[in-house]
Amino acid sequence: MNKVILVGRLTKDPEVKNTASQVPFCNFTIAVDRRFKDANGQRQADFISCVAWRTTASFIGSYLHKGSKIGIVGSIQSTSYDDNNGQKRYVTEVVVDEAEFVESSAASGQGQRPQGNGNGAVPPPPPQGSVAASAPVAPKTSIAPSMDDDAFGDDGDLGLPFEF
Repeated sequence: MNKVILVGRLTKDPEVKNTASQVPFCNFTIAVDRRFKDANGQRQADFISCVAWRTTASFIGSYLHKGSKIGIVGSIQSTSYDDNNGQKRYVTEVVVDEAEFVESSAASGQGQRPQGNGNGAVPPPPPQGSVAASAPVAPKTSIAPSMDDDAFGDDGDLGLPFEF
């Protein structure tokens, strides 16, 4: 299994670009604080390279900026290429499947700043709160089972110390 979940802050403003076939993508780095402080009492951070594609890239480029706290879900991918001098270079990055706001724009000290996604279109603003970029937000539903549901027996008793 290859799954990564990170929460951190963008180190610079993300910029959405397009491939030759007009597929949007966005390379960015997030600073993720380590859990513990060093000997001097300072909290260290790891700087993680990430890439997002299509609507996730457009979302990040349009609504997030340097310093924004972001939550991402994705997978680690390692690739290699030959640079201009013929040396083999290796790149390890997180390929982002989902991205979410982690704090409100008021908490980050700056308002949202819609930018284009490279083709002149600005997507509509997302609803308030946390927004996943890769899938539409499902309506809230009750977790209470239907009392007609035979999976819990005929009497509807779930054996919980409280009632729904």
